[in-house]
Amino acid sequence: MKDLKEEMFTRHANLLEMASGYELLGLHRNVQHRVDFMEWAPGALYCALVGDFNGWSPTENCAREGHFGRDDYGYWFIILEDKLKEGQKPDEFFFQQYNYVDDYDKGDSGVTIEELFKKMNDEYWEPGEDRYLKSRYEVPAKLYEQMFGPNGPQTEEELGELPDAETRYREWKEKHKDDPPSNLPPCDVIDNGKEYDIFNIVDDPVWREKFRAKEPPLAYWLEMRKGRKAWLQKYNPGIPHGSRYRVYFNTPSGPLERVPAWATYVLPEVDGKQSFAVHWEPPPENAYKWKRTRPKVPKSLRIYECHVGISGSEPKVSSFNEFTEKVLPHVKEAGYNAIQLIGVIEHKDYFTVGYRVTNLFAVSSRFGTPDDFKHLVDEAHGCLGMLVFLDIVHSYSAADEMVGLSLFDGSNDCYFHTGKRGHHKYWGTRMFKYGDLDVLHYLLSNLKWWVEEYQIDGFQFHSLSSMMYTHNGFASFTGDIEEYCNQYVDKDALIYLILANELLHQLHPNIITIAEDATLYPGLCEPSSDGGLGFDFYVNLSVSEMWLSFLEDIPDHEWSMNKIVNTLLGNRQYADKMLTYAENHNQSISGGRSFAEILFGEIKEPSSGSENLLLRGSSLYKMIKLITFTISGRAYLNFMGNEFGHPNRVEFPMPSNNFSFSLANRQWDLLMNKGVHHDLFSFDKDMMKLDENERILSRASPKVHHVNNTSMVISYIRGPFLFIFNFHPESSYERYNVGVDEAGEYQVILNTDDVKYGGQGHLKDEEYLQRTISKRIDGLRNCLEVMLPSRSAQILAMRSPVWRSIKFFSVENKIQAITYFWI
Repeated sequence: MKDLKEEMFTRHANLLEMASGYELLGLHRNVQHRVDFMEWAPGALYCALVGDFNGWSPTENCAREGHFGRDDYGYWFIILEDKLKEGQKPDEFFFQQYNYVDDYDKGDSGVTIEELFKKMNDEYWEPGEDRYLKSRYEVPAKLYEQMFGPNGPQTEEELGELPDAETRYREWKEKHKDDPPSNLPPCDVIDNGKEYDIFNIVDDPVWREKFRAKEPPLAYWLEMRKGRKAWLQKYNPGIPHGSRYRVYFNTPSGPLERVPAWATYVLPEVDGKQSFAVHWEPPPENAYKWKRTRPKVPKSLRIYECHVGISGSEPKVSSFNEFTEKVLPHVKEAGYNAIQLIGVIEHKDYFTVGYRVTNLFAVSSRFGTPDDFKHLVDEAHGCLGMLVFLDIVHSYSAADEMVGLSLFDGSNDCYFHTGKRGHHKYWGTRMFKYGDLDVLHYLLSNLKWWVEEYQIDGFQFHSLSSMMYTHNGFASFTGDIEEYCNQYVDKDALIYLILANELLHQLHPNIITIAEDATLYPGLCEPSSDGGLGFDFYVNLSVSEMWLSFLEDIPDHEWSMNKIVNTLLGNRQYADKMLTYAENHNQSISGGRSFAEILFGEIKEPSSGSENLLLRGSSLYKMIKLITFTISGRAYLNFMGNEFGHPNRVEFPMPSNNFSFSLANRQWDLLMNKGVHHDLFSFDKDMMKLDENERILSRASPKVHHVNNTSMVISYIRGPFLFIFNFHPESSYERYNVGVDEAGEYQVILNTDDVKYGGQGHLKDEEYLQRTISKRIDGLRNCLEVMLPSRSAQILAMRSPVWRSIKFFSVENKIQAITYFWI
């Protein structure tokens, strides 16, 4: 790591400067009537920009190897001059700017530069003060005339010795003692007979204050900085907004065209048409302006994972604007405080869900424009107070050549490894060369780009095991440390992840980084100063796999309570860093079925013979979500639609289903009618509200004190709350003993069997309040005798006598009582 940084800082000032490549590379407007283009292609011999703006000519806007257009590191530089309109003269002072517009835009005022200069000088200078500015050669000319003119000395003997400066000054002062007053600044020399006094200047205090009170004529300067009104009268842009373009290379293997690697808006290959980059530079008055600031990072994360394209009810690709209008309010109502977007970064094939990324700096054009995405993020931040996370794929890249980075400059080792190491063994994707400084420059700049340009609050790094091991994570892991420290570990990839976390947390201390690693690499969430990778959270992928195997392969009465607890608790050393989910999009997208599809089958509403199936499915669905939510770390994730038990899996249009959109949407209309989906949503909403009000996830790790495989009961304590789960498919318990630490009364605050959640309501109102018994159970001093219906769960909160009496106190006594209680 130290060696890499030493090498890195020979080319870059610091890490932030290295990660700011997007400020130079790609297309950028220059104030001097031009657009600058820069691209990295070390294997190319010739580079040109072709597009609508130049008739796709490979010779009009170009650069050649060995000329100014390419440096020693393989970066090409091309200038696209703005075109002066016929009959117009170019600006001498570059006052007219394409990207400048405000309320003082004087583009159509008709005032010339000469008139503005005259007004400015007349207002600023007093008579006589600008004498030497207007005739700057007057004094040198007189001196030359005196010394070398026809009346001056003609030989060195006639010139004689030149007196020193002090003598010359005294002679000049004596000669001009009777001169009339002047408007020039009244400065004089302080002469007290001391050495070097001739350099000390004294001026008139009145003149000094008058000079300091002068203000520069900013109004005239602003008027000279004319904006788009004046610019449009004289120039046509070198590459207009919305123009399609590509980069053209001559390489040892022949000519080729590519979509620029740093392009910010791309139209991928659709309907057989060729892929293009689109120059996105809307006029300043039309460009999106951020209206709101980022919300504060909450103590616990309740993340709603979304895919914009399938977020609508109609069988089509939904847009950013539709998502902003319809889905974001639902997410807020559901009680989540963050959204995580997948498939937002440009990818060629829609059915890949966005994981085979082709253009890392571009928002997917199939959902809308860059400004549409900014509006989505702005609305999520401001109106709804939600964080916005991005699922970032830096672990591999699409193998497409025409739109992606593969064989970008004609060589096989530009962005990726050569040979077998450059290809994923099973997925057909390319593997980045993380040890190359220019590849690091590209990837780190990409992270900073999304944070700076789109105000993203965090990233989930997708499939880290693919990049951290040369076997791409396809190996058995038993937890032995040797499995993480052998020849199959890609040290360059590890160093990149450390740099990425250092950069993001240095740039924004409140940024959130999440590691998705199936191998649970040691130190994922340890600070880099301690040898870790520096992530804030890691994903416990085994939880959803366990629930899926239980639902599909194991009968209900054979479920292991020990396995449930051990899997959910994960690595207890990093329990507060764990993100869990009961199910996410991967299971249903990868050819499997969603949990609701497994539990409910084709049944949509209760009918004869289906009530038992609906009851079982609804009960297990709620219990699985509740125990996953409350026993794990400080972060929980839910995929869009799973909060109400979406009945169908996700299936993107592809050849195998005749490109059907029937399963590539969400059935939001199910929430409009009473039924199982409405009840499940009510339960999920109350579960989120419980964390918002009682801070369940942000409390210390749970203390699991009761796990019984025979009765299939699990109980644990987290803060002042007691959680009890009865997974038995048949047995209900009238008086089940569960240990508690504190004696007192306990109130049921959430019951999965409640009628409003679609349950049977076995627990009556009088049974919601329980008093402890002085009996040692589960190694604890007291116990509760609770009623546990089969396939149900309860959350109980202790009701202390101190707290009940506080509501009758005055404000002063209440403060004293609270202080005493906490002591």
